Amino acid sequence: MKIKDIIQYLEEIAPSNYQESYDNSGLIVGDANREVKQALISLDCTEEVVDEAIRKGCDLIISHHPIVFSGMKRFNGKNYVERTVIKAIKHDIALYAIHTNLDNVLGGVSSKMADILGLENQAILRPKKGLLKKLVVYVPRANVEEVRSALFEAGAGAIGDYDQCSYNTAGYGTFRPLDGANPTIGEVGSQERVEETKIEVIFPAQLERKIIVAMLSAHPYEEVAYHIVSLDNNISYVGSGAIGNLKEPMPAEMFLRLLKEKFNLQVIRHTDLLGKNISRVALCGGAGGFLLGDAKRSGADIFITADYKYHEFFDAEGEIIIADIGHFESEQFTQELLLDIITKKFANFAVLLTEIDTNPIKYYS
Repeated sequence: MKIKDIIQYLEEIAPSNYQESYDNSGLIVGDANREVKQALISLDCTEEVVDEAIRKGCDLIISHHPIVFSGMKRFNGKNYVERTVIKAIKHDIALYAIHTNLDNVLGGVSSKMADILGLENQAILRPKKGLLKKLVVYVPRANVEEVRSALFEAGAGAIGDYDQCSYNTAGYGTFRPLDGANPTIGEVGSQERVEETKIEVIFPAQLERKIIVAMLSAHPYEEVAYHIVSLDNNISYVGSGAIGNLKEPMPAEMFLRLLKEKFNLQVIRHTDLLGKNISRVALCGGAGGFLLGDAKRSGADIFITADYKYHEFFDAEGEIIIADIGHFESEQFTQELLLDIITKKFANFAVLLTEIDTNPIKYYS
């Protein structure tokens, strides 16, 4: 198997265009066409993790956090990022990161947190916009089924729990083939009028090239009349954070004990308990403070995330409980999530979980 086979599958689940603009998910070190025998999964990619990969004979490290976030001009080994990259290259170990694109899908990092707590009726806390497009194409009446089927096969027309969705309008088109043309219908120099159907379908932006190729292959015309527009519609299964309900409401203190137990926490930093039961829970793996307003609007009783600053706790304003459980702690189950995703597809491929504790924060008690 090649590295690109694993990447292609992972990015079917969490497409690379779902990542945030500041992120650097993807293949950071290595050749995608290279054969891979064994992979190591870790939340972070550090020197110690690369050493572990060397010891265990792994030629690919799949991490959640990218080792390189921003542009680097020199690799002199002066910091841990440079040293990690140099060591990986020296030992021919590929580095791949799947970060905010895995954060931004239902069934991703925040959903895994919700699963650990047994939340029901899970949904995305803040659905993402700008990831849908619409194709409009004009097809002669006799070829409509062929073109429409090709579009559906390429992934167009899927909306929520429905597929093969399209809108079709009957009309007619006019054209005149000029010298050099090889028209399917009509003759050079003569204007033609053809009964056509306008097909409209919605599709995820990352499928654009595949859908255009399928459309052009199925369409009978030499020059195909079509256009594509970007949409602002939300995608219900793509976005930040997660929201869900407990099976049974419970007192806030009892819920915090459950949270501490399930996530093996040493400490929870939280705002005042509000004297009511916890029923609806909002979560975001990593630094999720930007979603507090969404958590409030969703009717959540508590918002679980990480990396809260002192003054940001005041933003709870007695409307919700904020619980900061730590960045590593909130994302620790991402490793198991990736292991499950990969082994379900590649049952015979050797995938190992790191034994290195990459959490840079230690607690003294």
